[in-house]
Amino acid sequence: MSYDNVEIEDMEWNEELQAFTYPCPCGDFFQITKDDLQLGEEIARCPSCSLYITVVYNQEDFLRDKDKSKKKDLEPAKQLPISVA
Repeated sequence: MSYDNVEIEDMEWNEELQAFTYPCPCGDFFQITKDDLQLGEEIARCPSCSLYITVVYNQEDFLRDKDKSKKKDLEPAKQLPISVA
């Protein structure tokens, strides 16, 4: 059984870990990555103890982010002028 249910809005983004984090009673942090969320994972684990939480979120919010980045990658590159000598 999960230690707690936590809304994704209550978690903080940690740029260094590239993960959403939430304080664990042991003093460390529960962690879950955007990739995990895009795959439908809802369990954030603490790397220092056996506790875990259930993250409450809308998976579609993270799928849209992934789709946007794919579309951005598919945009044609800007053409640069070429000078001929």
